[in-house]
Amino acid sequence: MDRTVIAYVIYLLVSIGLTIWVARTLSRNGRIFLADVLHGNEKLADAVNHLLVVGFYLVNLGFVALYLSGDETITDTRGVFEALSTKVGVVLLVLGVMHLGNVYVLNRIRRRGAMEREQVPPVPPQGWAAPQAQA
Repeated sequence: MDRTVIAYVIYLLVSIGLTIWVARTLSRNGRIFLADVLHGNEKLADAVNHLLVVGFYLVNLGFVALYLSGDETITDTRGVFEALSTKVGVVLLVLGVMHLGNVYVLNRIRRRGAMEREQVPPVPPQGWAAPQAQA
């Protein structure tokens, strides 16, 4: 079997495995965070969590597929390791950026929700006062 094909197979196995592991970790731990952001609405938190995971898979697996091809032919074992380290390293960086992007967006949503909760008065107003005319 050609060494380039071996490198492609290893790259796909490692990249897809890492993507699945990161997505499951984000899904498991992100659900708790989403439930807090969405004020305990479990059904909505589950739905948003599932949509985020699907989007994560689509973006990352699409990137893995696009980044698969290479212009060089791998002729020796050293070339296999060099090609794999470059490709897997870039995939890890993309996974990290996607993770940080998700956390940033969710934190913004959480902050907005906290600010909205602070703006609501703790007790309902008891009356209304008309503006006074100036003399």
